[in-house]
Amino acid sequence: MASGLGCIKCITFFCNLLFALTGLLILFVGAMVQLNYSHYSNFVSDQIWTAPIILIIIGSIVAFICFLGCCGALKENGCMILSFAILAFVIFVCEIGLGIAGYMKHTGLRRIMEAQFNVTMRDYNDRDDYRDAWSLLQSELECCGTYGPSDWEAVYHNTTLHASCCPIIVLNEADKCTTAHASPDGCLNKLIHILDSNALVLAGVVLGVASIQLLTILFACCLCRSFCRSYQTV
Repeated sequence: MASGLGCIKCITFFCNLLFALTGLLILFVGAMVQLNYSHYSNFVSDQIWTAPIILIIIGSIVAFICFLGCCGALKENGCMILSFAILAFVIFVCEIGLGIAGYMKHTGLRRIMEAQFNVTMRDYNDRDDYRDAWSLLQSELECCGTYGPSDWEAVYHNTTLHASCCPIIVLNEADKCTTAHASPDGCLNKLIHILDSNALVLAGVVLGVASIQLLTILFACCLCRSFCRSYQTV
């Protein structure tokens, strides 16, 4: 009985360490997405762009509650183990809910982003943050407009485009950026491709993390039950 309890305790402690690492991984992924792509947030609705922030919060909470699991396993404290299992299960459910919500939002991602592109393009001259966002987007992705350079012409009825639409190497100082010089590709499809690629990475991380967390919760419940039985026999 004692050897079996010790084995479960060691496995639970090891799983807690993995659980802590998953929290740090979630925190790292959320922080990287936030740092690298936050300047594209004007083109995505706030409901979708809160996902990296939620990942950072969940990762921080996961790393914190692992302290309960590790201490409970070492001190053979059933109350701490039970508290850890309950909190870990709540986090697990939140992650599953976040994944489902992300999938549901992803089905309408193009429609949501197209609306945001139209708003930022329409108010381009009125807001500095929109101007900066479009300049960065078009320069970094080498694109122009939502679906192409003609989008700017249709909105502002002007054949002269913004300088960020044209690669610097094709323009001389006296040249103006026009459709002839502009990048022919639209920005919407390129940005969606980037978000889709990162969504696959996030999905893989969440699935891997969820499987480890579920295993940790099961071992924690087994350990808590073993502690309760050992106390009853004393």
